[in-house]
Amino acid sequence: MAYTKIHAIKATVDKAIEYICNPDKTDEQIYVSSYACAPETAAIDFKYTLDHCRENSPNKAYHLIQAFAPGEVGYEEAHRIGKELADKVLEGKYSYVVTTHIDKGHIHNHIIFCAADNIEYNKYHDCTQTYHRIRHLSDDLCKEHNLSVIIPGGERGKKYKEWQSEQNGSTWKTQLRRDINFCIKSASTYEEFLLLMRAKGYEIKGETFGEDAAKYISFRPLDKEHFVRGSARSLGKEYTKKRIRERIEKKRERKAVIPKKDYSSRKIIDTSDEKFQNSPGLQQWAAIENLKIAAQSYNEAGSLSDLEHKITVKNEAGKSAKQSVVELEHRMKNLAEIIKYAEQYKDNRSYHIAYKKAKNPDAYFRRYESQIILYGGARRMLEQAGIKLKGLNVDKLRAEYQALETQKKELTTTYKSCEKEVWNLKRKQENLNRYLGRTQTDPVQEQQTKNKNHSL
Repeated sequence: MAYTKIHAIKATVDKAIEYICNPDKTDEQIYVSSYACAPETAAIDFKYTLDHCRENSPNKAYHLIQAFAPGEVGYEEAHRIGKELADKVLEGKYSYVVTTHIDKGHIHNHIIFCAADNIEYNKYHDCTQTYHRIRHLSDDLCKEHNLSVIIPGGERGKKYKEWQSEQNGSTWKTQLRRDINFCIKSASTYEEFLLLMRAKGYEIKGETFGEDAAKYISFRPLDKEHFVRGSARSLGKEYTKKRIRERIEKKRERKAVIPKKDYSSRKIIDTSDEKFQNSPGLQQWAAIENLKIAAQSYNEAGSLSDLEHKITVKNEAGKSAKQSVVELEHRMKNLAEIIKYAEQYKDNRSYHIAYKKAKNPDAYFRRYESQIILYGGARRMLEQAGIKLKGLNVDKLRAEYQALETQKKELTTTYKSCEKEVWNLKRKQENLNRYLGRTQTDPVQEQQTKNKNHSL
């Protein structure tokens, strides 16, 4: 299991990076990595990017911590997970330093990344949505590395005891939500909803609307002393006075429009259950429904062989598109790093030339140390990447990145569409096979059965 938290750094980025890179905590800096910057000059790199940013947010960097359960993961694996998390969260756009601290009872990663990206110079938007994305990505990586994951479905700030009691259905807030949902489902109007809630034994206040009305609706069961507000903070955003009324009205709108049923997406009803055997009427209903499902599936499929061919083609197309997206992401990450260094090289080259020509090089260096260091680092990284410095065109590199980004979006849409189509086609195939009495066998399982029978 990995616990994650993130906070903004508004000052002293250099001290924060110095802290996470402490040799005593990182096994003499063995577990220190970076992207689009060097750990020693990361604060300078960040400042260069922030100077190009148009937003006035005071945040200079973000500090993300990923802590693992004691004894669950080794040093190298933890550091690898930290780098993978940084790459997934930041998508190759932001410079970062990632370190793994091994001096505590629990191994944990520190990721400090620049608040502005290297491509468009936009600030990172830290909010509940981006935090949940970080947590889900961390959980996915833990699953991939066979580690335990954080409690599923938990919301930020929810206490574990509350979550546990809700899972067991023991909190009366959970029961209140259930009762509200039931009454919304049963009621045709907001007034009927109030009537049904009172019939269940709830005392209600603040239920009216208007200028002089209370802001919140509140509920109190007969056996409780205090009311509970129908607010986003207390019960959730689906249980406010306004939202309850909207849910009832939307339900009425849905009833007014009866859509055409899509039988092909349904699953064949299993009539072997005891309740069907003892009810001829239920059997007849299931037979009619299954006939509709199979007929529409067959009508849309053409034939079973055509259906199998379509599944194969769409499967391969989806896999190819997904693999292409992965390859594009690698290319975009490398190109984003090159763009950053190309701009640093171009912007600071004049300082390097002036430094070489200066009558007092030491004084000039002290005055323009950051620019000269950035130039030297950028030039070294570009040369290592095999980029020709003569005629370096940053606009051309940016245009190439935008083209790759457009291509990635198109391929992502393609593979997601293919995955959805394959799911629908397989449902039709399953329906037809079951209706016709055909069973699909697993080749591996079939071979194991043959070997077992042969040995007997």
